Amino acid sequence: MNTLKEAKTLIQENIRDYGMYIALFVIILTFTIMTDGLFMSSRNISNLIDSAGYIAVLAVAMTLVIVIRHIDLSVGYAAGFMGAIAAILMTQAGMPVYITIPIILILGIVIGLFSGFLVASIGIPAFVATLAAMLIFRGALLQVTEKTGTIIIQNDTFNAIGNGYIPSLLQFNGLHLLTLIVGLVGIGFYIYSEISNRRNKMKYQFDVVSTGIFVLKLVFISAIIAYITWILAGYNGFSWTIIIMLLVVVIYHFISTKTVLGRHIYAVGSNPEAAHLTGINVKKITYIVFGSMGMMSALSGILFTARLQSATTTAGTLFELDAIAAAYVGGVSAAGGVGKVTGAVIGAIVMASLTNGMNLLGVGISYQYMIRGGVLALAVIFDVLTRMKR
Repeated sequence: MNTLKEAKTLIQENIRDYGMYIALFVIILTFTIMTDGLFMSSRNISNLIDSAGYIAVLAVAMTLVIVIRHIDLSVGYAAGFMGAIAAILMTQAGMPVYITIPIILILGIVIGLFSGFLVASIGIPAFVATLAAMLIFRGALLQVTEKTGTIIIQNDTFNAIGNGYIPSLLQFNGLHLLTLIVGLVGIGFYIYSEISNRRNKMKYQFDVVSTGIFVLKLVFISAIIAYITWILAGYNGFSWTIIIMLLVVVIYHFISTKTVLGRHIYAVGSNPEAAHLTGINVKKITYIVFGSMGMMSALSGILFTARLQSATTTAGTLFELDAIAAAYVGGVSAAGGVGKVTGAVIGAIVMASLTNGMNLLGVGISYQYMIRGGVLALAVIFDVLTRMKR
């Protein structure tokens, strides 16, 4: 009884963190029932997560941009433009993949740093600076694809990034063995990190949840990871898109929660003036965050271009809005200083699940846009209400 009461109190006090998981569960349950189980089929879940990949990496970096009270509207067409440059380098310049990808990522960082320069050093509002950049990249994308139109990429190695799967050591009862191993390693890593965090908090006498609730959380999250792994193992296993997305989340989660840089980012977001007075270089943080946003734009462009196996004139359209929506649905605060990169990925999966489920039900595209807009509005209203309660 005490455990149930504590669980209820924990959810109420951390509703911003747990709300998105509850929303995702409700969406999955609803669409699974309405599609007679088709929504949770191995093929559909694999396609759903792959389709969320290029938005998820954008949403992760966008979360940090919003945390420091800025916005980046240029990331969509920047991703499309850099995807087109990657295609040109490989198809027209004959450049190998292992050289093309680092060049595109570095180009993304440079583009992000330029946006950071306009915002941090020149003092242009981020909305205006990145809106200008969005228009520039839209024109640049049209310019580089003007003569050729859609650029078809026939490089199997590059295309595997968006369409390939990790190799299978062997099949175990029809399941992808390496995927099962990766899933087990992931569960082990999650349990170890949670236990380590709990011990550190107890060492410094911070409040922690009871042992019962802690064990329940470990079992619940581990079961979810195991179930998703089992579903994907029944198809072709983990795709390279999923692996890349997970690596990005792990790296950004570590930086944002375990490093001095991460603490400085949240300090700047909470109160830029106070952060400056404590000795934090606010301009430097702004440069770093926009630089990371540019790099993730480049990665998103690579993932999307590889998935389509071509660079198109419309690539990147509305990517920035999907990334911003995913970040807000994932729990980032419009006031700055609050938000988790793990939440951004869940937000991206929530939005992708909505689109995927509505497509399976044959919902018209006009209604889809309205429903997704409504979900974004609800996420922001939820954020405002939770801040008012505090």
